[in-house]
Amino acid sequence: MSKLDGKVAIITGAAGGIGIATAKLFIDEGANVALVDVSEEALSEAVESLGTGENIVTITADVTKEEDVKNYVEKTKEAFGQVDILFNNAGITGVLTDMVDIELEDFENVMGINAKGIFLGLKHVLPLMIEQGSGSVINTSSVDGLRGSPGLSPYAASKHAVVGLTKSAALEVADKGVRVNSIHPSPVDTAMMENIESSTGDSTAAKQEYIDAIPLARYAEAEDIAKLVLFLASDDSEFITGSQYRIDGGMGAQQ
Repeated sequence: MSKLDGKVAIITGAAGGIGIATAKLFIDEGANVALVDVSEEALSEAVESLGTGENIVTITADVTKEEDVKNYVEKTKEAFGQVDILFNNAGITGVLTDMVDIELEDFENVMGINAKGIFLGLKHVLPLMIEQGSGSVINTSSVDGLRGSPGLSPYAASKHAVVGLTKSAALEVADKGVRVNSIHPSPVDTAMMENIESSTGDSTAAKQEYIDAIPLARYAEAEDIAKLVLFLASDDSEFITGSQYRIDGGMGAQQ
């Protein structure tokens, strides 16, 4: 029996590398999946890479807009009858620069997607899970949600906010059969890291510097992250809630 047979999952940021890898693993494990992303074109490309089927629906949404979030929850329930898993994954890094040089608009944009988006997902999915008496939410934070990050202060602040939301929600719904956890990846070999590297002016040197900071001496692959998300989504983690899971190649051991 597959780990997610009969389960229904929502994945936000579904058109990104981690989103696609997680969707593929969820589908392989028997889940029906709602892919949510702000870009309709990117969603179409994601579906092409996954293969079309009755176990996939796509929903275009801006996770900072409450009506869009309500809509993706409602559309998922309409399509599959329930919501068992939310992978609250949409996020951006923002501009790489010192705090004193960051424009307020850039700060608000990062906080909106990375923190407000997580909050709205929780707000609108948890009532369904409470009604069902079961569910698992996995919120994407970062290693920078557990430390400072010079040059990425809005990103670090937003990812710290994810921890507070995760712990608070976990305690509020623990007696309802619903679990909420966060994951904290190191740099992952996706387009997001390529954008950070290129913004430094010397992407090759920047990549090597990031890799040198990871004891396992490589970036995570999107599939590495997906495997952890699967564990937290499945009944294998049924006694785990309110936890922060590092998946960082040993970076946390240095702190």
